[in-house]
Amino acid sequence: MTLDDLRVFVSVCRAGSLSAVARELGCTQSAVSQHVKRLEREAGVSLLERRPRGVVPTHAGRVLWDAAADSIAGLDTALRRVGDLVNGESGAVRVTTGGTTVRHFMAEAVVAFRQRYPKVSLEFQTETSSRRCFEALADGHLDLAWVTMDGPVRGIEQRPVVDLPWVLAVRADDPLAGRSRVDAADLADVRLIRLPHNSTSGARLDAAFAEAGIRSRSDTGVADWDTALLLAELGLGHAVVPALPGRPVPGDGPLRLVPVPDLPPLSVGWAVRRWDALSPLARSFAETVAGSCRKRDADSGTRTAGRRRPPASRPSASHPLAAPRSGPPATAKSVDGRGRTRHDPSS
Repeated sequence: MTLDDLRVFVSVCRAGSLSAVARELGCTQSAVSQHVKRLEREAGVSLLERRPRGVVPTHAGRVLWDAAADSIAGLDTALRRVGDLVNGESGAVRVTTGGTTVRHFMAEAVVAFRQRYPKVSLEFQTETSSRRCFEALADGHLDLAWVTMDGPVRGIEQRPVVDLPWVLAVRADDPLAGRSRVDAADLADVRLIRLPHNSTSGARLDAAFAEAGIRSRSDTGVADWDTALLLAELGLGHAVVPALPGRPVPGDGPLRLVPVPDLPPLSVGWAVRRWDALSPLARSFAETVAGSCRKRDADSGTRTAGRRRPPASRPSASHPLAAPRSGPPATAKSVDGRGRTRHDPSS
């Protein structure tokens, strides 16, 4: 029994004629009859009753017809959907991110992707834990995760997209606002707004301060970078945060962003189970986001430092994504109390 046998049988039942189906398929009536006979041998019972004006299904034939017709219709629909996935015409891309990731890193890319693939569903899931993020990837519930790069994670491939230098966020009337740069040592006596303890960015900043022998003070903690910037703008403290793509440094208006160049930059990008197993749609979305971030990062570098950062600090323009990380980055490694790599809720 083959799928073709069932297709021909269903067609014969609907047409009530072997010769009509033969004309439709462009074959002989004998070939159509062979399909039906194969099914009858498999079933061990007659499926068609011959009459002077054609054929009708027997009781057993009607049972098979009803089941086969529904199954073939569902299979045809599934095959069309598979074809749409291959051609990028429909389907879904499932992404896990931090609470502010889409706004800061993906806004333009989401619009561009939607214009290119209007029938594709984009599904965003917010996570604040690296363990849950990576578990969701490993379980196959998600396609992509946007994370702050850290040490290797078993079963997960990570590819950096853009490096984020650190800046000091202060009000325009603050004495530090007029500087062209601030050294990490200058922050020893500055009361800082504390980044989340369970985030990679917060842990990296603490490690950088510790390596420089700096003990920072803090009486305010936040859950994400945006809140830190808002509190700094309100004059409630100073915040050391990553410079976000597309945001000019130094800033203008009531909030100023002063570079802190001696802190190692924070690398952010994609994490997946396997790049070679990504669907064409997920790969396209990842590359669209990477290209958008690269462009905004280059524009920001031109405005802020008078020159662009060296190409080594971000993926090559010839490839939307850099090569996967096979080992820990050069910057300080961040793990939680159980030795697990942190996922940054701010990114």
